[in-house]
Amino acid sequence: MMDPNVSGGSSETTIESQEDYEMVDTTVSEGLPTNNNLKMMFVSGETAEPSPETTTLIEEITRQQVIEILSRSTALATRRGVRSISTDDLIFLIRHDKAKVSRLRTFLSWKDVRKNVKDSDDKGGGDAADFAAADDAAGVVAGPQDVAPKPKNKRAKVGLAWDVNSFYSVQVPEREDEEDEEEEEQNYATLQRLAAADERTRNMTREEYVFWSECRQASFTYRKSKRFREWAGFGIVTESKPNDDIVDILGFLTFEIVQTLTEQALKVKEAEDNEKHRRGGAEAGENLKKRKRETGLFDPPEEGRTPIEPRHVREAYRKLQATPQKSIAMLLHNGRVPPRQPLALI
Repeated sequence: MMDPNVSGGSSETTIESQEDYEMVDTTVSEGLPTNNNLKMMFVSGETAEPSPETTTLIEEITRQQVIEILSRSTALATRRGVRSISTDDLIFLIRHDKAKVSRLRTFLSWKDVRKNVKDSDDKGGGDAADFAAADDAAGVVAGPQDVAPKPKNKRAKVGLAWDVNSFYSVQVPEREDEEDEEEEEQNYATLQRLAAADERTRNMTREEYVFWSECRQASFTYRKSKRFREWAGFGIVTESKPNDDIVDILGFLTFEIVQTLTEQALKVKEAEDNEKHRRGGAEAGENLKKRKRETGLFDPPEEGRTPIEPRHVREAYRKLQATPQKSIAMLLHNGRVPPRQPLALI
């Protein structure tokens, strides 16, 4: 593995440590700090340092998506006869992406668990039960009159208003070993991302992995709730006053948007690089004879690792906005496609 501090003779810089992020200009946009974009892009696979134009473009697309989410959720709330948007309005907009919905429901359920644990700790409850558990571990059996059993903070499943189970007043008890189709899709998508993350972190040092962990916790909303509200257009796009759950869901979705854009832009750049290498190899006849070697996390190839550029992000955004061929047939009116398609949510 190459020394992370060595640039490999390339003029392009790569993001390798916390110091590199501190050297990056984070005042490009008047909105949220660009540092968050860089960290999210790094986790998504971009190891080179993107230009301010690239990060600004991704932030603009993300803001456009958030404004579209707020406007559509406000319209849904109006149709229900209420002024404030709810979590169901936000989840309803992404209902077709079952894997994302399942990840979001898992995120909300664990958030509820942490909140319940914090509330129980603040009230000072459960101390006697903790001592009882310690006695049991030491082999001392507590009598029935000593303490009451401590209730377990179980992760509750977040229900949705359009689920079939919500139509009935009596619910079937859940089993711990039971998984629905959404959880299976979530697990498959999660395993793919975990496999990619494991491949990237396999040869990391301790300092690099600590930095990686910090980047995974990057958020547009954590400790920046007021600034995020101004950036997203609360009070302009919608008159609804968001609660903490709404802001947290939007923070979750913004991370997903940046991650999806970065991953798609990297695929576009990879296809472009492969095409350049194919043409160059066909003309010179030398590149095809070079022995390919496996590169490490911070080891750029011989020609130097270059970051994604705005044109890659625009092409990725165009592909994400493209209407599937199967859906075009459903939109035909008198043999013509409608002149304007609604903005697709990433």
